[in-house]
Formats: sequence, C-alpha cells, structure tokens
Amino acid sequence: MNTRSIVEGAALRARCLFCSGLLALVCVQGFGQATTSPGNAASSSAPTTAAPPVLPLPLGYGKLTLGMTRDEVIAELKADPLFAWRGPEDVSLLPTPNQSLIEVTGLSFIRRAFFQFDSGKLWVIILDLAQDRVDHYSIWTSLVAKYGQPTTLDPSASTWDDGKVRMSLERPLTLRYLDLAEFAKIKGASAAKVSVEELDRRAFLGGL
Repeated sequence: MNTRSIVEGAALRARCLFCSGLLALVCVQGFGQATTSPGNAASSSAPTTAAPPVLPLPLGYGKLTLGMTRDEVIAELKADPLFAWRGPEDVSLLPTPNQSLIEVTGLSFIRRAFFQFDSGKLWVIILDLAQDRVDHYSIWTSLVAKYGQPTTLDPSASTWDDGKVRMSLERPLTLRYLDLAEFAKIKGASAAKVSVEELDRRAFLGGL
C-alpha cells in the first residue's frame, strides 16, 4: 500500500468517526426534547395564583346586622322580599327582663328567621334555611371560600369566631350570628343573678 492510500484511508476513518459522533449528539438532544412533555413545560412556566384574601366575619345577613335597634330591624324586614313581615304579631317579649324576639317567616331560601334583642339592641340572628332549595355543603363551601376555615368544627356545627362576632353553621341547616360582647354582658349578669340567689338561699337556710 502506497503512502497516498494510507492517507486517504485515515481521512475516511476520521470522517466516519465525526459523523458517528454528530449522529449520537443529535439523537441525545432529540431524546431529551421528546421526554419533556408539553404539559410539564406548561406547568413549569405557568405563573402561580395567590389565594384570595379572607374576608372579615359579617355582622349578619345583608342589611340585617347585629347592633341594630328593633325599629331598624322591622323597617328592613318590611323592605326585604325574602321575609313575610306580618306586623306586631311577629314581635314577642321573652321571660328574661329587657329581652324581646322577632320571629318572621322567610321566603325562598330562608324558611324562618329569629332576631333577639337585649335592651332594644339586636344581639342574636338565627336563619333557618330551606333545605329543599339549598344544601349544607353548598353553604359550608361558600363560607369557607369567603371567611377561611372554621375556628371550631364538630359534627353538629362549624363555627367562625373573631372575638367580636361568632358565626356558626349548624345542622341540619341553620345560620347563627352572635354579638360576643353582648353575650359576655348577658352571661355576666346571669351569673351575678345566680350568685345573689345563692346567697339569699344560704341566708334563708342559716336562719332556720
């Protein structure tokens, strides 16, 4: 074999090795692109969505809010198409001093509503919802989306509490709003009354 044949053979082997390496590189790149799915690429570049802010607890339903006077509540009931206000017969006095109650029939999604007053101030709202028009799960998910997870949760009720208002969704399907400051005042007055009665009882027994 002459020198020219040796040089041409070496050049041919070099070209073959270069082509083989280039082909291997193309295959590796093609394989890497093929293993990256469009879904993965989209998910890696998709912007993250921030959770919506949690709203403060409501003071009641619509324009009927804790702290209103009895006359203000009556005016709203007359104007609200969800309630069938009949008149003074919907108002009753409670055995507890300075307390009264409005019980009114609801229409559509509200079956019946109760508004309890202490010294003329609304401190409890109870809405008995119509189970044939709305369900517990729909109400619960709506409340969680707006106000976050309940403060307490048990089989009978889900309760949200911010120190000022307590809102609870009770089974089977009742919404309750409670003014905690007024509740503490009434509870304290009741405890004081019990204490006085107990002292009177002890004094009576001691005098026997």
